Amino acid sequence: MSTAIEITNVSKAFIIRHNRNNSLKSQVIGIFHKRFREGRETLWALKEVTFDIGSGEALGLIGRNGSGKSTLLKIIAGIYSPSSGQVRLSNRRVGTMIELGVGFHPELTGQENIYLGASIYGLNRKEVDKIYPKVVAFSELESFMDTSLKNYSSGMQARLGFALAVNLDPDILLVDEVLAVGDEAFQRKCMARMEQFRSVGKTIVFVSHSPEDVRKICDRACVLDFGSMVFLGKTGEAIDRYHALLGAA
Repeated sequence: MSTAIEITNVSKAFIIRHNRNNSLKSQVIGIFHKRFREGRETLWALKEVTFDIGSGEALGLIGRNGSGKSTLLKIIAGIYSPSSGQVRLSNRRVGTMIELGVGFHPELTGQENIYLGASIYGLNRKEVDKIYPKVVAFSELESFMDTSLKNYSSGMQARLGFALAVNLDPDILLVDEVLAVGDEAFQRKCMARMEQFRSVGKTIVFVSHSPEDVRKICDRACVLDFGSMVFLGKTGEAIDRYHALLGAA
């Protein structure tokens, strides 16, 4: 199996800036705590994460809130740059469904946003013309294509974003918890499409808090905790490790 995604010693730090306060209390605290004295704090969302994802593999990212799952997915997608380390992707088309509105503009209509979003992925006008009917059909939003995105509900935005991502015919599909905003029928439809992708050898990286969804879709899973990778292996074993972490909390 060839490698689709290579993640090597990836770390990501965010700087949290605290509001400066000239009160006596804050000055006293500042004497003893450098991070308060300087007015900022460094938060390491990821710490030297290393693993590979094979072509045609479906891998789940699981962990408690704040474990670094979404941060890692955004680094793979190129939305964030790592503070250190690197991510290498095979020269393939990537479809992302990570955050509502990424690649979309709220003032544009649904139709205009399909063309805008697809162009960001490198499709020309003729290529978008070809996939447009499929995107509309999957999203089931034909009546809203002339409506501004700012008037869409979060579920409608999720429909449009996922419909575009899967109809780009990506070799690598990145999906975050954003599917949770859709209704049950839409979630089933998305899961069925991901199963279809898996059956034809597409690479999937899937972030979810639902162990059963991860078990259904993924060959392996990576468990993250406080930014560190604590387990990588078979999905069932990874879910057991995740449950152990929850029980220890």
